[in-house]
Amino acid sequence: MKNALDNLFRSYGDVTQVIKKKVKSVMIPYLESYDYSEYLIKLDSVLVDVIKNSALDNKKLLSNFKNLMVDHDIKEIEVTDLFNRWMTFVEKNVDTDELDIDYDDEPTYEAVDVYFEFERDTERDWSCFEHATLIFECEHDETMNFEIKLYRYTKSSNEGWTIDYKHASDLSSLRKINEFEVFLMALCQDHTELIIDSDGDRNEVTPEKRPEPTFE
Repeated sequence: MKNALDNLFRSYGDVTQVIKKKVKSVMIPYLESYDYSEYLIKLDSVLVDVIKNSALDNKKLLSNFKNLMVDHDIKEIEVTDLFNRWMTFVEKNVDTDELDIDYDDEPTYEAVDVYFEFERDTERDWSCFEHATLIFECEHDETMNFEIKLYRYTKSSNEGWTIDYKHASDLSSLRKINEFEVFLMALCQDHTELIIDSDGDRNEVTPEKRPEPTFE
């Protein structure tokens, strides 16, 4: 008796098929006739909010992607020019915490010390490639620092070095990198030659950010 009832109510049983048929005959016309307009309006509103929020969250990703895809048309760049570009990046982004304020003319934060060094790596006699490291360093804010790997083919007539900088491993990584990293990646992607017109230099950068006014 128990087995017989089990068979009737299994997914392939007669009773199950009858119930499914009845449910379909009642539910489908009801679903087809139901007015979903008010829910579509709510759904549309939700989708708009999602798109807006996503656009804000991904604004940096989209901007970085655009800058990376643009053809900069830079065949070669001197290391001193790259250093100047990096100093502009430091000027805009350096941390001003714990910096003194200079009150000459208009209040500004004190300048930070920056420098760059070009260092050749130890080479193997049998290798056809030379390798080097380019260091950009800000003594006040280490988040501004860059270590850039370079290489070149020793038997080539070109004196320039190839930049090896591939920081972002996927599209989502572009959300987390800064504009100078994007520029380095673009130079690397375009096979721009780096001309070493100096082995090193020092300078000072005054932060672009201005101190908040204080009232005694």
